Amino acid sequence: MIEQAHTNEELPDLSIVIIGRNEGERLERCILTAQSINGWTPKEVLYVDSGSTDGSRELAAGLGATVLPLPPGPFTAARARNTGWRRATGEVILFLDGDTLLDADFPLAGLASLRQNQKNAAAWGHRREVCPCLSIYVRVLDLDWIYPPGEALFFGGDVLVRRSALAEVNGFDESLIAGEEPEMCRRMRSLGWHIQHIDVPMTLHDLAITRFSQYWRRSQRAGYAFASVSSRFRNTPDPFWADDAARNRKRGLFWMISPVIAILLSLVLLSPWPFVLWLLFLVAMALKTAWQYRWKPAPASTLILYGFHSHLAQIPIFLGQLQFKQDGSKALMEYKDVSPNPEKVEPRQL
Repeated sequence: MIEQAHTNEELPDLSIVIIGRNEGERLERCILTAQSINGWTPKEVLYVDSGSTDGSRELAAGLGATVLPLPPGPFTAARARNTGWRRATGEVILFLDGDTLLDADFPLAGLASLRQNQKNAAAWGHRREVCPCLSIYVRVLDLDWIYPPGEALFFGGDVLVRRSALAEVNGFDESLIAGEEPEMCRRMRSLGWHIQHIDVPMTLHDLAITRFSQYWRRSQRAGYAFASVSSRFRNTPDPFWADDAARNRKRGLFWMISPVIAILLSLVLLSPWPFVLWLLFLVAMALKTAWQYRWKPAPASTLILYGFHSHLAQIPIFLGQLQFKQDGSKALMEYKDVSPNPEKVEPRQL
């Protein structure tokens, strides 16, 4: 058991880097939680702004954060995070997305994990949604954040990282518009670093997805990330995400083509049974997936919805892969509405 330091003199300098664009009141809540950590006073809070037009920069400055406007160019998370950590002076960097609320106890828990092994580059905890009740999409996607604790292959947007590990890999790859965290983690692991997912609350997140079009764009973005990252490591000893990308291509094609075939057969045979059998197969697969993921803390109804999501989302994910293959778009892929005054919600308890 690693003895945890209890005084600021024994703790390393902590820099908090928050990135965002037009997060409005979400950003205010994020900064306030970042300034209220239990037992560890941050040396600095830096906010990197990607061209906000809603007064986010002025809001952050008014709360005492150092504001770093992202220079002209693609407004991507990779560029923003690099701008933040390279300007920061702390030995340990806590990255946060501007639409999250930080759990006050996470930073010290993450630090304890880093101290267990000098080659532990990063520690991350549980990210959950602020209000799964906002929509059926948020209710389902909330379960996508849940991973079993232990040594991990990658982390996401919220994480505690050693500055030395970031420096050794030269940070995030700024040519990526999606998947920049897993790609950097792959490079860290190739140098002997370890990534730990610890069993503690970390952040509450606000997806703010209320429409199918947003859900679809977010899934396409995931497919784009699969394709862009897996293509880099395909012919290496560790072909990261290559299997995931290939599996999605097969599943995406199946779920696109199979209902069309079922409908055509129903028309040719003048019988509803081909399409009915397809629907029954979809239900059976969704129930099987729900049972497989029953370890995730959710009611049965949500797990069943998650089962349908796990299969049907393969279609937009596959289309996202095609988008990368066809045009290699470098445009920012956004799914969230821009709103200077998002609806206030009461954070749930983890």
